[in-house]
Amino acid sequence: MDPEPRREQLLNAADRVVQREGPGASMNAIAAEAGITKPILYRHFGDRHGLIRALTERHTGGLLTAVRAALAEPLERRDRVEHVLDTYLAGIEARPQVYRLLTHPEPGDPSSAGNALAPALQQIAEEITRAVADQVDLGADRELLAEAWGRAITGMVLAAGDWWLDARPCSRTRMVQALADLLWGRLAAAADLPTAALPAGPAPDPAD
Repeated sequence: MDPEPRREQLLNAADRVVQREGPGASMNAIAAEAGITKPILYRHFGDRHGLIRALTERHTGGLLTAVRAALAEPLERRDRVEHVLDTYLAGIEARPQVYRLLTHPEPGDPSSAGNALAPALQQIAEEITRAVADQVDLGADRELLAEAWGRAITGMVLAAGDWWLDARPCSRTRMVQALADLLWGRLAAAADLPTAALPAGPAPDPAD
């Protein structure tokens, strides 16, 4: 089998085992799930750290793509806020054990799993910062506020999402509403920038 499709099959097996057994899933269990020996698994990923890195790239890449798409949706501002929040919570809800693997380090784990989501969260903060700066009129402090809000929103949603995923105190819809209510104060009061980036529509017909 070609290396790339085989690698994807092995990552699928790793996903299944982590979902069943949690962040402590062993290389032995993953190899057994894939129907191979552990040396073959090591041949593809080097070690557990390499496998974690590959899982990280798979899941954080998908999460970033989804958040970017949500930020670009041509929605009213409140609807867009809720859509972005729901996109993130849906992403971690879909694979909770994989999320825990990427955010909660195991004691003595040399693979650095548990910090794996940090680069993606940094990028999400930058995406939110850019969206706020480009679309919302916050006056002379626009750049400062956009940067502060982008990072604060990301940290808030990370902490709140972590608690929600563990405690399940309410539905995802209700959690989205609760977080949006907290964010909505000044966002609701601020005007749109006249130069706000909007989704491009069809090009006008020169004949018109």
